[in-house]
Amino acid sequence: MTPHAKDRTLELHNVSRSFGATVALDDVTLTIASGEIICLVGQSGCGKSTLLRMIAGVDVIDGGHILLNGEEVSGPSRFVEPEDRRIGFVFQDYALFPHLTVEQNILFGLKRRPKQEAASRTADVIAHIGIAHLQGRYPHMLSGGEQQRVALARALAPQPDILLMDEPFSNLDRGLRERVRDETLSLLRGLGTTVIMVTHDPEEALSAGDRVVLMKAGRIVQAGSGYDLHDRPVSAYAAEFFCAFNKVSGVYRNGHVETAIGRFAQALDAGEGTPTTLYIRPQAISVSRGPGDVSGQVKGRIFLGEVEQLAIAVDGLEQPLQVRTMHRLPPDTETVGLTVLPDSWLAFPPD
Repeated sequence: MTPHAKDRTLELHNVSRSFGATVALDDVTLTIASGEIICLVGQSGCGKSTLLRMIAGVDVIDGGHILLNGEEVSGPSRFVEPEDRRIGFVFQDYALFPHLTVEQNILFGLKRRPKQEAASRTADVIAHIGIAHLQGRYPHMLSGGEQQRVALARALAPQPDILLMDEPFSNLDRGLRERVRDETLSLLRGLGTTVIMVTHDPEEALSAGDRVVLMKAGRIVQAGSGYDLHDRPVSAYAAEFFCAFNKVSGVYRNGHVETAIGRFAQALDAGEGTPTTLYIRPQAISVSRGPGDVSGQVKGRIFLGEVEQLAIAVDGLEQPLQVRTMHRLPPDTETVGLTVLPDSWLAFPPD
């Protein structure tokens, strides 16, 4: 859904950036609404962090326009300096000054304000984020989660219109990362802060943002809700980024993909007899000791706790199918029946 003009905090129009022969951003267009949390995701080198730098103004664009609250801040004839854009930035390594206390780190971002106003604002943000007990400590005395909260407080202290976060939770252990992320995003939602967060973690992108923006080679491949990108990917790249798939070779005929494990209805913009790949999620295949659409031989089992992953060889397939199931098969099971759940497969037109 495109935000109404009055709700638009950030607008990118045909933004491009190159470094020599390397194209970092290629005709990027995106509109972000006030209070929206956006997750930028994609493989390393796809342009995520470059896009953040363009928005922040720490680097210049080669072409296009960037508007904040309807005002052009980057374009052919105008460039607003970073300190005048009302943008906060939380870096991957937090970038706290080691020789300053927590309180002094937060005050640093308010050095352009009157001294009394800066002190009052610092006290307010320290209380709001719940780090009063840390304000006299130095960064080396803090845990990773505490450093992250201090970096967040410093970025929010100047009351930015938009907050940029570059891999803000990647340095934390998994359990701590999920808790700190949930607490941080809950706080930001409560404040109504507009957020653009870069992440390399597909699960984090799907769960954290109001919208997910998937990038590849400097371009936006797909943007939408987490459900849109996971359940309705527009390309093989988008599909495989968010989920591991069984890729089954087939041929497209009469509105179906014909494979060694069956014939699957699929509308494709492809000619008759076109070689096609069918994408099937491991959890979209039911397995039993009884009959199924096809039979297979169990070649491997990995117990993952709630689910078990099975490798099942099927005649006509070069690679065993990977199946994830909550159904416990007896240890001596060798032959199983397999059925692909209805409407659970994907296929894409040839590139």
